[in-house]
Amino acid sequence: FAAKSANGTSIIKIISATMFAAQSARLVTRNVVVPAGRQQQKRGFINWLTNYPDKVMETKRIQQAGGTCQGEYNPTWLKQPGDNITLMIGAGLCGYGLILSSMGMYKLATGKGKKD
Repeated sequence: FAAKSANGTSIIKIISATMFAAQSARLVTRNVVVPAGRQQQKRGFINWLTNYPDKVMETKRIQQAGGTCQGEYNPTWLKQPGDNITLMIGAGLCGYGLILSSMGMYKLATGKGKKD
C-alpha cells in the first residue's frame, strides 16, 4: 500500500528523492574550497555601522556657538556649513511654486489659457 500524490507518483518516491537531494547538497558543499588569495569577509559592513564615528559633541559645539537664544540675528538652523545652500534651494522651490499657483489662479479667474 503506497499513497499517491495528485500527479500519480508515490509519496515514498517523493520522500526518497528529497532525501537524496539533501544528502547530495551536503556532499557538494562540504568539498567546496575557498581560493587561496580570497578570505571570508569579517563583518566589514556591520563593523562600519557599529563603530561609526560619534560626531554629536562636535555638532553640538557648532550649534551652541555664541549661545542658542539669539533669535533672528544668528539662528541655530543656519550655523552649520551648507545650511545657507539648503535655505536657498528651499526658498527657491517655494517661490517657484507660489508663482506657478498664482499664475494658475489668475488664468482660472480670467478664463485665459483654456483649451477650446
